[in-house]
Amino acid sequence: MYFLLNQVFHLEKEETTIKREVIGGITTFCTMSYIIFVQPAILSIAGMDYNSVILATCISSAIACFLMAFLSNYPFALAPGMGENFLFTFTLCLGMGFSWQSSLAIVFLSGLLFVFLSLFKTRERIIDVFPDCLKNAIPSGIGLLITFVGLQWAGLIIVNQGTMVSIGNLTKAIPLVTIFSLFIILFLQNIKFTGAILVGIFFSAITYLLLGVIPLTKPEFSYSFSTFFKLDFYVLVEKWHDAIPAILIFFFLDLFDTVGTLVGVSNTAGFMKEGKLPRAGGAFLSDALGTCIGALCGTSTVTSYVESASGVVVGARTGLASVITGICFILTIPLVPVLSILGYNAGPDYYTEIGMRGVNFSMYPAVAPALIVIGFLMMGSVKRILWEDISDGFPAFLTIIFMAFGYGITEGISIGCISYVVTKCLVGKYREVNKWMYFITLAFLLRYIFLK
Repeated sequence: MYFLLNQVFHLEKEETTIKREVIGGITTFCTMSYIIFVQPAILSIAGMDYNSVILATCISSAIACFLMAFLSNYPFALAPGMGENFLFTFTLCLGMGFSWQSSLAIVFLSGLLFVFLSLFKTRERIIDVFPDCLKNAIPSGIGLLITFVGLQWAGLIIVNQGTMVSIGNLTKAIPLVTIFSLFIILFLQNIKFTGAILVGIFFSAITYLLLGVIPLTKPEFSYSFSTFFKLDFYVLVEKWHDAIPAILIFFFLDLFDTVGTLVGVSNTAGFMKEGKLPRAGGAFLSDALGTCIGALCGTSTVTSYVESASGVVVGARTGLASVITGICFILTIPLVPVLSILGYNAGPDYYTEIGMRGVNFSMYPAVAPALIVIGFLMMGSVKRILWEDISDGFPAFLTIIFMAFGYGITEGISIGCISYVVTKCLVGKYREVNKWMYFITLAFLLRYIFLK
């Protein structure tokens, strides 16, 4: 066994052992496994079957991890990305009116574009088109949006007719449990406990079961495959003017996520050689194929996870760790019937309880603390924005604000691109703008003029 694994993953060359790789793979899984419960909660808002999305998440994540292991031999794990799932639900389905079947087709095509550029090694040039201020603003804006949704699911923010939103009733069970769960997650994060977010999710779920917020009944679950191979390309032809920008935005987000994750984790592990990542092509191709496979199964963009750094820290150095993480996703599938209680929607009951009848707002309280913490972690990129330079800072600010409070990731990117070009020209720094940004800005302007 050791001889075979050493031949495939070059354990001796990378100065690692099977034990270290196994521990690293399990550690990575524990830190990212929250997506198994968060993903179906978010995509079910778009009308997708909760149970089927769980299976799609586990299966596509496992396959993507296996691809990363054998195509690049790196300990990078993959799963549906936070941020892209919100873009899928709130922008494509609820905002632009695409069905979830058509939205899966958009994700699939963005993955194919990523595959094409990975094969022909043009991805680095694409990255140079977008300025650093927008690259850093996009994940921050998505993080703020994720936190905003988490606060709503927690009942900490509620609908208000006069001010749109206001603080919720902090004496009720859902807000109180969320606050305690947040304290638990933050404490565990501070002491570097593996799986802190996962502990917070289960603490919330168990507490809600005991308090009766989640009904204590036998889990009703069937192994549904209703989201598998349901892509609808026909509507994209009819709505091509919306579909093309959506495909490009999904592509860019996946590209930025992948580059940021691979560079960040590789620096931590010491994989970078003279500023470059060996076998980067295989890593990019794995990510791109993972997105296509995820769309076929019925989930949003599958991408590399920065939580892979947790496995690297405990010693993972090869693709064997990714194989172990993928196996963990597969082993989770038999537990899905029990875990399905995490997808309980307490929204209508909660709003009725606080006297707001007729409000049909979805709330998934068990995963709310996880969203708030994940959003917090995604905000870290704001420190890399040059706020003292108004031509960088202001477009970044608008990108973040419009994403979060406008519930529109696409609109945030659009406003960011337009304001970046306009501001740079106003202050006389038009030479700093990549020529392709002018075409992108023009396309967004025409979209607002003729399609809004």
